[in-house]
Amino acid sequence: MPSEGIRRKTTREIYNSNKDRTPPAAMPDLVLWLHNIRSMHNVGSAFRTADAFAIKHLFLSGYTPFPPRPEISKTALGADQTVSWSHEADPDTFVKWCNENNYLLAGMEQTHQSRLLSDYKPQKDIPVCILFGNEVTGIDQQLLNQCNTLLEIPQYGKKHSFNISVSIGITLYHFLLSYLP
Repeated sequence: MPSEGIRRKTTREIYNSNKDRTPPAAMPDLVLWLHNIRSMHNVGSAFRTADAFAIKHLFLSGYTPFPPRPEISKTALGADQTVSWSHEADPDTFVKWCNENNYLLAGMEQTHQSRLLSDYKPQKDIPVCILFGNEVTGIDQQLLNQCNTLLEIPQYGKKHSFNISVSIGITLYHFLLSYLP
């Protein structure tokens, strides 16, 4: 039986308890990359999740929608104002950036070469860019070929995919746990 003494935190209390937290040292080196995402709600959710995990930057490429858009802002709840982001139609710009800045490019995709996310332990001294592709068709083949590693979330049910916003949350939480001392 639930206790009647349980009291929810107010928004201000949540903010005050979170503002002094410091993410694990490697978390701020993580960047996210969304390529050819269709849904503005998924993009807004990515901003919100990136903010929650203190992600360094969010790359948006291809036809992925980008701020300012009311549909993105509604889901992002202001995170589109707090997360650093950039948009380029040509994804090669971000591949080049990853290479020049020594980022490991990790594609989240179900392939014959993918490793299970649960078995993957990122090296704390190597910055990572996590690439997510289209909600239906996944990561474009040309980008898959340029990934340093491919990861997939283990699944046990009858369905074979997650919504991209759920995938981002699961993936970032895995990285958070991996980076904790």
